[in-house]
Amino acid sequence: MQYVGIQTQQSRNNLRSLLLLCLFPILVCVLTLMFCYLFVMVSEASNQPDVTLTQLAMSVFVQIAPYVLGGVLIWFIIAYFANTSIINSATGSQPLSRKENKRVYNLVENLCMSQGMKMPQINIINDDSLNAFASGINERTYTISLSRGIIEKLDDPELEAVIAHELSHIRNHDVRLLIISIVFVGIFAMLAQVAMRSAYYSSMSRKRDDKNGAALLMILILIVAAVGYFFSMLMRFAISRKREYLADAGSAEMTKNPLALASALRKISADPDIEAVHREDVAQLFIQHPGKQAKSALSGLSGLFATHPPIEKRIQVLEQF
Repeated sequence: MQYVGIQTQQSRNNLRSLLLLCLFPILVCVLTLMFCYLFVMVSEASNQPDVTLTQLAMSVFVQIAPYVLGGVLIWFIIAYFANTSIINSATGSQPLSRKENKRVYNLVENLCMSQGMKMPQINIINDDSLNAFASGINERTYTISLSRGIIEKLDDPELEAVIAHELSHIRNHDVRLLIISIVFVGIFAMLAQVAMRSAYYSSMSRKRDDKNGAALLMILILIVAAVGYFFSMLMRFAISRKREYLADAGSAEMTKNPLALASALRKISADPDIEAVHREDVAQLFIQHPGKQAKSALSGLSGLFATHPPIEKRIQVLEQF
């Protein structure tokens, strides 16, 4: 894997975050305009004389766009600033005090001091499985969550390597980028549901002889919603896969012991399932996807939608350091 410096990765993630913030609202507007165009095309309004289809679509778009963008903005603000509590609730993560586990605090503090980083909050997930993740959008909310199983079943070098992996996500601004992408994918899921329900109730209110037009409208709306949702998910998954390799490299750089992380990944891969995690968007935050064993090679559509690279390939890369 080609080496990428810390500053380069940070600047790339900052740029990607900015691009996502700009690109997703534009994509929302484009899909909304397509929805309006399709809606007018199969509705009775398209039969009005002296008015083009495009003019009618733009008229409808101007009327509903402020409500769509307003709803998207409100959704984004709530999800962006409430992400910590949402994630903690979804994973059963709770604060871990120094008195409860001095060993973990010492490992985190030593790594943070060596890198000049502010120490993040430390949470524990009361589960015997082995997994961990980083979350947060700024220094006040940055958190490393470790399962009870990973704390108890890894030795000090292995646990240190896992913590360094999560610190690398924080240092590289991966967690902020991923949370932004997760929020926008959630928005597209919401818009897809709204579009489907709108089309359904519209078809129910139509006359029987107009059912064919309503069915066509529903199909077209589903296509528009699927296209937007597909590309937003694809972008999120691609970001997630690449960041795992970079965080592995960051861990090797911090600890000077890549074989410790390779050993930890082998143990994690045997039992990564956290029972409390049922949401796909939260599951991809973990060092290994709970409930899904990575395949030996990324191929076809299954590879495109994988949230993590194959763990065997990650171990091979670490053993080559």
